Amino acid sequence: MIVPNISQTAVAVADHYDELDPIYRRVWGEHVHHGLWVTGHETPAEAVEALVETVAYRLRLVPGEACVDIGCGYGSTARQLASTRSVRVTGFTLSAEQEHYAAAHPVRDVDIQLRDWLANGLNDASAHAAWAIESSEHMVDKPRFFAEAHRVLSPGGRFVICAWLAETDASGWKVRHLLEPICREGRLPSMGTREEYEAMATAAGFTIDGYEDVSRRVARTWTICALRLLKALLVDPETRRLALRARNRIFVLSIPRLILAYRSGAMRYGIFTLSKASESGMPPR
Repeated sequence: MIVPNISQTAVAVADHYDELDPIYRRVWGEHVHHGLWVTGHETPAEAVEALVETVAYRLRLVPGEACVDIGCGYGSTARQLASTRSVRVTGFTLSAEQEHYAAAHPVRDVDIQLRDWLANGLNDASAHAAWAIESSEHMVDKPRFFAEAHRVLSPGGRFVICAWLAETDASGWKVRHLLEPICREGRLPSMGTREEYEAMATAAGFTIDGYEDVSRRVARTWTICALRLLKALLVDPETRRLALRARNRIFVLSIPRLILAYRSGAMRYGIFTLSKASESGMPPR
């Protein structure tokens, strides 16, 4: 597990997203996650929605199901799947700015809550499906992240995680100059490897149904973000102010690191498909 040399807390994560809210929406839009280029010809907006659809396909969502979006950001994924799959979604975010944005864009059957997933308050076995798109990285206690998902899901429930992952056995220079700084600058308490995630999922009681490394198909996200940020710095005074004076301005440095981390293989992007055993003790089909 890659752990930065400064402590990261849920409060620090919330502060990061609250303060940088204008930059995130200016540079990337309502979805705070990578795009997935399936054909290679998608626009950035289409690529972002393609990642959501990939998650939905792996979850095998059924109309009327109760779902949980762990680390829901602005609620865009929850709104998309409530509209396209007719499911009910409860989302959790640490960011007050993200919750305010979601409240200003209400959609039927979507409830976005300002609350830490590690203290979510949901009843046992109350959801049929759950997803976490690039939020597990921000969890202070990753084993508990998995344990809470397992508790909240009903027997036969499905869980999909899209995660920033550290390269297995990454060399020293990759850890020191790429992975540890990315954790510090992005407010990630830790960054795990594929093997560590699978071990934590199994320990929580999940069956691992699938894993896919889509690093090459998402990496373009950061080149686009870099170009958009440069343009915003030139034309938008608020973006310049935040980039120069914000408490969390150091995250700007992570963009070139992320580009290099993907190109060097230091960082991977993985999609895990997990399930909770049915009442018969067998994993769902």
